[in-house]
Amino acid sequence: MASANPVLAAMQRGYRYLIYGGDALQSPLLLAVRLYWGWQFYETGKGKLMNFAGTADYFASLGIPAPMFNAYFVGGVECFGGLLLLVGLFSRPIALVLAGNMTVAYLTAHLDQVKSIWSDSDQFVSAAPFLFLLASLIVLCFGPGAFSADRFLTGFFRKSA
Repeated sequence: MASANPVLAAMQRGYRYLIYGGDALQSPLLLAVRLYWGWQFYETGKGKLMNFAGTADYFASLGIPAPMFNAYFVGGVECFGGLLLLVGLFSRPIALVLAGNMTVAYLTAHLDQVKSIWSDSDQFVSAAPFLFLLASLIVLCFGPGAFSADRFLTGFFRKSA
């Protein structure tokens, strides 16, 4: 519905372009998040698995139960979950698992930063798990985007049904 006021009509048109532009950038942004943070998860998980003894010792020093099992588990989740995130396969389930993993990392290795979230939020957001957690939550909430194995498989199975 066109407005009689040309300024209001221009504002409405500008707002529509802003929405369309944001929608057009969503999939490339999600692709960039998945590629970068998928690789980062892979690298950190691989590092934990390659230095298994050191990881298990560190987990034991934090009081994490069954440190050997958890070192393998966390390293595997980060390594293989990162690869799945990278290609966009099972993106939301793996993002949920990775977000849980980063939450546990906060609550064990970075508990002081969690406790200071309201008094010194810079400490919280500068802790190592923050960006990993944020990337996981972005993929969990918004999905993998159009450039993903999930989207390809969804389209493939719809056509064959």
